[in-house]
Amino acid sequence: MFKTIRNAWAIPDLRRKILFTLLIVLVFRIGSIIPVPFLDMGALGQLMKGVDDSGSMLSYLNTLSGGAFSNATLFAMGVTPYINSSIIMQLLCVAIPPLERMTKEGEVGRKKIGKITRYVTVLLGLIQGGAYFWYLYRSGVTTYNQGFDLVYSAVIIILAFTAGTALMMWLGEQINSHGIGNGISILLFAGIIARFPYTISILGQYWQQGMEQDQSFLVFVPLWIVIFLGVIWVITFMQDSERRIPIQYAKRVVGRKMYGGQSSYLPIKVALGGVLPIIFASSILSIPSTIKMFWQPSGGFWASFFDAFSTEGWLYMLLYFIFIIAFAYFYTAIQYNPVEMANNLKQNNGTIPGIRPGHPTVDFISKILSRITLIGALFLALIALLPLVYAALTDMRGLSMGGTSVIIIVGVALETSKQMESQMMMRHYKGFLD
Repeated sequence: MFKTIRNAWAIPDLRRKILFTLLIVLVFRIGSIIPVPFLDMGALGQLMKGVDDSGSMLSYLNTLSGGAFSNATLFAMGVTPYINSSIIMQLLCVAIPPLERMTKEGEVGRKKIGKITRYVTVLLGLIQGGAYFWYLYRSGVTTYNQGFDLVYSAVIIILAFTAGTALMMWLGEQINSHGIGNGISILLFAGIIARFPYTISILGQYWQQGMEQDQSFLVFVPLWIVIFLGVIWVITFMQDSERRIPIQYAKRVVGRKMYGGQSSYLPIKVALGGVLPIIFASSILSIPSTIKMFWQPSGGFWASFFDAFSTEGWLYMLLYFIFIIAFAYFYTAIQYNPVEMANNLKQNNGTIPGIRPGHPTVDFISKILSRITLIGALFLALIALLPLVYAALTDMRGLSMGGTSVIIIVGVALETSKQMESQMMMRHYKGFLD
């Protein structure tokens, strides 16, 4: 990857794109440290202390925003509204026939869906900004809490959060147009990478604790680093893994020429859903802990109920594992249609060797998809649960580099590297006239 970046830097056009992308990332990081007005920063710091250990929706938002959420900055909502909007639109395009037809209209249809996605993003940013303001107000972080002053400060704070969401979406689109890589993914990558110093400081604290008190941390800290590097290798390997179904195209005569007869393959990636099953599962399981933060029951049944969903408990880990498997199959079911894939092969005179066209081909593709999805889901579950299990066994908590973050970092890095390689190949290809 470093060799790819060095070679891309030597090409003036790609160098300009890389510099533009870095400039957008710099703007994003500046916006991530500008707090919204009318907040008591001291009270906010006390409120958000230990948010990364809570396992709630707040810790999830704080990780994806690069710490901007806990500081209530302009970009506190991060790219989460856009991610949620994109997921909602993907589901609606499967469930609503007019939207499904729109996806088949080519570039025009994609532009229409993109426009709707932007509107939904702003709406979700407005809703999440309002919910965050209400949480800050109930926690005594806002400075104006009476009459018209409260209404005025509420409008300003909520609109600031919403404007930050819209601005981040625009910055991502600018990277798509003039930079390198997928814009939203690059901003998400930058936010997670920004948490590295915090993670290193936490590791330093555990190392210092091992030097002074518990010497077991002198083993656990280096072991965590080794496991972290091993997880990166495994994710890199699995991201490029795929099952190739061989395809044979029949020969056909058109006029005096014969066409077809080639052999190809249908690639099916092992990690079909990417990080989305983990995002779905963690979002649902963070609901009880988020309600607990707003409600804060003092004792009794509800306190025990919410404690059962703590990230440190076995029930949370078991449900996390089950939900990741379930959402992996759910995402595969809405994204891949074996009947449509079999019909496309039949229309193009393609067959799978040893499998008859029609229903047998559908059954064969369905069986392959089911097996590949299971392997990918188990891989995601292992990566997601490994940090939780390690923290429970070693009592090393507060490390923000979870399985979701590592998968996003590796996936974005590989995707951006491949895009740079393809653009370099395009520029070095001489063609037939040179």
